[in-house]
Amino acid sequence: MFNNADVQALYNQYVFQNYGRAPIALVRGEGSQLWDANGKRYLDLLPGLGVNGLGHSPARVVAAVQKQAAQLMHQHNNYLWENQAQLAKALCDKLTGVEAPRAFFCNSGTEASEASIKLARLWGKRNGGKWKIVSTMNGFHGRSYGALSATGQTALQKGCGPLLPGFSYVPLNDVSALETAMDDDVVGFMVEPIQGEGGIFPATTEYLTAARAICDKVGALLMYDEVQCGMGRTGDWYGYQTLKAPAPDIIWLAKALGGGFPIGAMLAKSSVAKEMVPGTHGSTFGGNPLACAAGLAVVETIEKDNLIEHVRKVSMHLAGLIETLRSRHGSKIVAVRQVGLMVGIDLNIPAKTVYTRCQEEGLLVNVTHDITLRLLPAMNVTSAELDEGFVILNKVLGEK
Repeated sequence: MFNNADVQALYNQYVFQNYGRAPIALVRGEGSQLWDANGKRYLDLLPGLGVNGLGHSPARVVAAVQKQAAQLMHQHNNYLWENQAQLAKALCDKLTGVEAPRAFFCNSGTEASEASIKLARLWGKRNGGKWKIVSTMNGFHGRSYGALSATGQTALQKGCGPLLPGFSYVPLNDVSALETAMDDDVVGFMVEPIQGEGGIFPATTEYLTAARAICDKVGALLMYDEVQCGMGRTGDWYGYQTLKAPAPDIIWLAKALGGGFPIGAMLAKSSVAKEMVPGTHGSTFGGNPLACAAGLAVVETIEKDNLIEHVRKVSMHLAGLIETLRSRHGSKIVAVRQVGLMVGIDLNIPAKTVYTRCQEEGLLVNVTHDITLRLLPAMNVTSAELDEGFVILNKVLGEK
């Protein structure tokens, strides 16, 4: 039997060293709990970096994938299969304010960002030759060249130039800066309603409302990246609905959509979607039967287990825990941002040391920008599990 050290040795010898990996080899997960190769149990309040929105190994998703694997694992998109059409319908039906939406499937959030950039430029070519895209500083849209070019974080772009032309960045929630940036050559404004990797920074309703008006004025598309905030974790199917923001022209998802299985989706209103005709874009693996079976099982689980309402309820409990944490350790906590089950806690002490100590105590969280603790609990997390996690957080912050 392998233990953590054995697996670490193999990684050291054979695997690219491009991740800052914790020295634990995970072998099994159930809900919000994980076990490593040494038999240690962890409470995971960031399951799969937001991918495991239903926790680890959700029963309906596991059963759906097992059943589909025995019937038809993969087929390319020159044919039809029912569960892709049904998943498209399910996602489109849950949008609000989007005219006759259609869905395109791919394999990840980065691919969904790429598809959205391409669709916007295809649309722009028929609408005055527009091609430039404005996005926000501190946003994150992926690591391929198009998505990275749209990602307003110079630290992530370092050493990767030259990036693709036509991208510029504005501060989030600065209407004046957005107005200045949106000229007649801009085809779209690309924004996360809630910045995830950036540290859980929500756009204001007023900002997104202004963005809608500015886009309409200059003839540009409003584009929402909901790779992290979509699929229920804010207390609505889509994050923009929680923020009571205007509907987008293009929106894309990934992470929680597959319940642990790789899948991404781009949705667009029909007048924009029609520009993606045969030959303009595609994905060999995108929307394959296994992925769509997983996605449908995620939708079914959210609906049958009433998880939207559960998220709203448990988010209030989480808010109380955060307030208690802040009252006890206010000298170490600079700011807190919470939307549903998305939490960013800014510290004035090294967040990496807090992350490491939490891990040693059996709690898995995340750090962004070296100062922010990030939590993305599963939608079916229990109040008792959150209580357990905050006992550890209180203990660790008390040590600092």
